[in-house]
Parts: sequence; C-alpha cells; structure tokens
Amino acid sequence: MAYGDPGRPTDEISAAMLEALFTRSPVGLHLLDPDLRVVRLSTAATGMRKTSPDDLVGRPVRDVYRMVEDNDLETALREVLETGQPLWQRLVRACVRAEPPQERCFEATAMRLEGDDGRVLGLTVTALDVTERERGRSRARVLDAVRRQVGRTLDPVVTGEELVEALVPEFADIAVVEVVDSVVRGDEPPPAPLPPGTPLMRTAFRSGRTHPPQAHPVGDVRRLPGPTPFTQALTDLRPRVVPLRPRAPWMPADPPRADAMHSSDSHTLLVVPLALRDAALGLVSLYRTDESPPFDAGDRQLAVELAAHAALCVDNARRFIREHTVAATVHRQLLPRRPESHASLETAYLSLTGADPGAWYDTIALSGGRTALVVGDVSGWGLNAAATMGQLRTVLRSLSAFDLSADELLARLHDTAAQLAFERANLPLGDPLRREALTADCVYAVHDPLTGTCVAAAAGDLAPVVIRPDHSVDVPDVPAGPPLGMAEDAPFATVEFEVPAGSVLVFTSDPRVTAYLADSSRALRSAPDYADRPLQELCDAVVYALPKDLAAGDAAVIVARTRSLPPDAFACWRLDDDSAAVGTARALAGEQLDAWGVDDETAYNTQLIVSELVTNAVLYGDPPLELRLIHDRTLTCEVSDAGRAAPHLRHARSADEGGRGLFIAARLAQAWGVRYTATGKTVWTEQSVADAP
Repeated sequence: MAYGDPGRPTDEISAAMLEALFTRSPVGLHLLDPDLRVVRLSTAATGMRKTSPDDLVGRPVRDVYRMVEDNDLETALREVLETGQPLWQRLVRACVRAEPPQERCFEATAMRLEGDDGRVLGLTVTALDVTERERGRSRARVLDAVRRQVGRTLDPVVTGEELVEALVPEFADIAVVEVVDSVVRGDEPPPAPLPPGTPLMRTAFRSGRTHPPQAHPVGDVRRLPGPTPFTQALTDLRPRVVPLRPRAPWMPADPPRADAMHSSDSHTLLVVPLALRDAALGLVSLYRTDESPPFDAGDRQLAVELAAHAALCVDNARRFIREHTVAATVHRQLLPRRPESHASLETAYLSLTGADPGAWYDTIALSGGRTALVVGDVSGWGLNAAATMGQLRTVLRSLSAFDLSADELLARLHDTAAQLAFERANLPLGDPLRREALTADCVYAVHDPLTGTCVAAAAGDLAPVVIRPDHSVDVPDVPAGPPLGMAEDAPFATVEFEVPAGSVLVFTSDPRVTAYLADSSRALRSAPDYADRPLQELCDAVVYALPKDLAAGDAAVIVARTRSLPPDAFACWRLDDDSAAVGTARALAGEQLDAWGVDDETAYNTQLIVSELVTNAVLYGDPPLELRLIHDRTLTCEVSDAGRAAPHLRHARSADEGGRGLFIAARLAQAWGVRYTATGKTVWTEQSVADAP
C-alpha cells in the first residue's frame, strides 16, 4: 500500500515516526508532563551518560541535567507551559553524569503539547549537543582577547599579567607565567634546551578562587627543580597536557608545586613554553580544577598560539629594555657627572625619571665670571636620541667657547641640527630612522654676577622659573624660537632679566613642569631659609611637588642659586684714549695684583698682558676704554673699547717692529678670546692662579 494511502492508519505512521525519533535521531528528545517530570527520553539524550532512560522516567528535569552558572532552564520551561510561546534554541550549560562529570553545552528548543480539547499535556524539549561548537567559539574569543589585550606595554611583567587576565576563567581556572630572569632584564634569551639551574621569575598568577594556594609568590625568582613537565617543556620546547595524579613520579621533585596543585583540586595541567626562534623565554602553566573538563588536543593547539603571541610580546619588551639600558648608559656617559664649580652660581642637576635619553642639561663656565646654563630635549627615543643629544651638546659647548650671544649661538646650533636632520632624511629607504623627524628644544641662558642679570634665548617654548629673595616668582618672557632642526628659519631673540644674589632659577626641558612650578611654587618657597637650603633638598622638593597626573614625562632639570662676586674680587678702571693709558693700566694692575697676593711670576705676566691689550685698544679701538681684573677661579684680564673691528692674531716676522701684542698675550694666558656687546667688544685672557706664599 503506498504512503499516504487512506487505508493505512495515521496513528500507526505517527507511532513509527515517534519511535524513530526516540531511538535513532541524533537530537536529544524529551517528553515532559505539566509538572516537568520526565515521561520519555530519546537514546541521544542519554548516550553521554551511563544511565538507562527507564531510570530517569518520572524524575523532575532538574535531576536529569544540573544547570551551570544559574542557567535556570526550569523557569523558562514553566513559562512555555503558561504562555504557550515556544522556546527557540536557547543555549544552556549543564553538568551530565559521567566519570568524571562533564560540563556540556546544549541548544534547547521547547514547545507546549496540547490535546484536542486544548488541555495542556506537557512539553516536548529537544536538546542538541553543541559543546564542540561552543568550545571553538570560546577558543576564538580567548585568542581574540589575547591578541587585543596582551602586549599593550613594553614591560615583560605587565605582559604576563595581561595574559593571565585574558585566560582566566575563560580558558583555564588557574594560570601562571614565569619568565627567564635574564630576559626580564633585557638580555638575550638562552637557546633551548634551557641550561639546568636557570632562574625564572614568576611574573603573573591568576585564579578564579578568592584565596588560591600558590607554590611561590609573584616576583619570586627560583631555579626549577627537575625533572618535571616544566623542565621538560623548556628542554624540547613542546607543550604538554599532564593529568595530575597524586602519585605521579615527577611530583616529589617539586613539592611546593605538588602541594599547590593538590590544594587547588587541579586535575589537568597544560604547560606551554614561551619560545621564539628556538630560544626559551619562559613558561605558561594552565590548570583546570573541579568539574572543568580536562584540556584536549584543541586546547593544546590554542595554547600554542597564545604562547607564541605572548612570547613575541615578551621579546619585544625585552628588546625595548635592552635598547633603553644601552641608551641610558650612553646618556649617562654623555652628560656631566656632577655640576661644575662656579663662584657666582651654585647648581644641581635633576632628571625626573632618568628615562629620556634625549634630555640634557649642562653648565658652562664663560669668561668674565659668567656661567651658561643649558637645558634641552631631543625628539625620539632610544640610542638614536641619546647620540643626537651628545652631538648637539658637544657642538653647543664648542660654540660657547667663542663667546657668542645667546641668540647667535642658538642660530648656529640650529644650523647644525638642520644638517643632522638632512642627513637622517637621506638615509636608505629601508632604514626606519629615516621616518623619524629630528627636532630639539633648548634654552641657553648666561648669568653675569657683575651685573646681576641673566640673558636667555630659547628654541621651543622653554623658560626658567625665577624665585627671587623676596619670594616673588616669575617666568621671564623668553621669546620662543623654532625648535632646532625644523625647516622654519625664523630668527632667535633674547631677553634680559634681573636675578639678584640669592635668587633660585629652575630650568626644565618640559614646559608643563615649568608652568606647574610657576603656579604652585610652594616647593621652593615654603621655608623662609630656602635661599640657604642645600640645592639637593630643593631638587627633592621639586620632585615631591609634581603631581602624578601632570604627565610631565622625563624632564631634565637644573636648579641654580645665584651669588654675587665679593667686592674685593674684581676691579675696574676707565682709561684715557692715549699712549699714557698703557703705563697707567700697568701700574693699576700691579697694585691690585699685589693686594690679592698673586705670585710674582703671574703678576709679571698679567702686567705684560695688560700692556699689550691696552696698547692694541689705543691703537686700533675706539673710546671709551676700560680695564677689568677678576680674581675668581682664574685670573681674568679684560680690556673693552667701543670698536667693532676684530683683533687678529699675527705671527710677526723678525724685522717687524709691532704686531706681537696679541700673540704674546695668547702665549702667556691659558685662554683668550673676544666677545661682542651692543656697545663694542671685550678682549679677555685667563690665567691659572697660585696664591703667594
């Protein structure tokens, strides 16, 4: 008889279909009565459990599947009974009876069954096991989270913390990260197999429990005892899934770990090496506890991908640490170790964090008892910034020896930086340094104790904070020139401001620090004796005063306290513009040198220098003429006139009657030079001083 023949009873066909669904369908089928008790189960619904379907008939559905994480399926089923609205493909997690018990994921659909008279007969519930699908999705989410969250900083310790945060509890119940100690410090990772006794630092630990047991605290550095799965993984760089049996032969080798595993009820260990190019960087140890399913082959493959990403992040952090260490070492070598001694200026250096290799500070002794103060910052990071800083600092020191004005010196330094930027821009296309712009900010100020003033010029928006003896605070309006190395070629300008003796000047390479100290300078004026406090205390006060949210970076700082030269440390005379001025100047110098107790040889040489310089001023300069002697760290002789003509050092021939004056002065002095002012020029010499016995 053909299908659908009216002669075949419909009830027979329906009964056959139901029997097929309950005995041969891969979908779990459940019939429930209005009290949600089991009426019938399909074999697919019980195939994962070693329980006969007949043993479950009559039991409440909550006894068949134990829901996980407050997934209240029973409430949803009662709602279907009451409203008649079907429940479609709801994802539920349940614990099924097995050895050991297993957590499975099901996609449940429920519909109400009604009789011909509308009476509610119960529910039909289908449950499709989607555990593997959901595990695949969960693994994909974990992998995506690790790729997004891990490696956001260049710190191997933080990288480990980010990794365990992404893995627990989504992928593991407990996660531990250990990194080779030398790698944390930036050294090259050792090749596998890892040498026995290599110390590892525990950088991260995370558990889903409130007070989890730990074998060792985070930050602990230990050598791994062996042989264990951990040492074996660092030997062949292969992951291992290890069932944690109480009598495992390797556990006595590492009792603290064995005790922690037992206390946390861990049943499976997945240990994965952090490896890169056959080098061992560390270990990731993952544990599952209680009713979590054991790690399987899919989990192991995922762990390998996660560890590969983490290893790359750790190695990037290691390279950064290594480069930073080298750059910091170069930076320290290129900066002055301690402030130079200046009779008119007491200085102290400070680096807020010491982490910026492009920041620099310097003090330079100039002629006439003056002192130059320099603070700057080169753009970029790492060794290249440190090298550029060293180049600019060397050039600036060389230019300062020519007694250039502050604005002219920065203009020359700007030319040097522009040349360095041009060379960088023309590096080979594959050189990443080519894409980094070279710019620098710099402030150059000259303190003159004889006039009590400071003249400053700046490339970029840098200016000092001045705290005067009356506790007034001021930031001089230093004209902001273009940053060094920029294509812009605007002129630099200077500003002159008064700094009475006892004033404190704070130069920083970060305008934010300058602005904050100017607005809230209690750190420098909180005590009435701030003018006499040790400068190191003032440096500490600056650090303590800066808030953490200032984001000041790594500023270089100079704190300086001005002093005046004692009145008896210098002498100045106005000279007539005639030949008699030479003898007068020589006599005046002799009397002053005798009053200072200068030894006879130095006094004789100084008188000879005075004679030659005054003679040149009378012959080739313009009035007024002035002679000044300064007895400071050196013996300085200065002759000023209103002429602008530059003196020329000649090597006179034996038959010449003149032309030897500047040559003689240069031979007798340690150093000599010429500096120009708005009113003329000054020729100066310096000699070392030995007090008379």
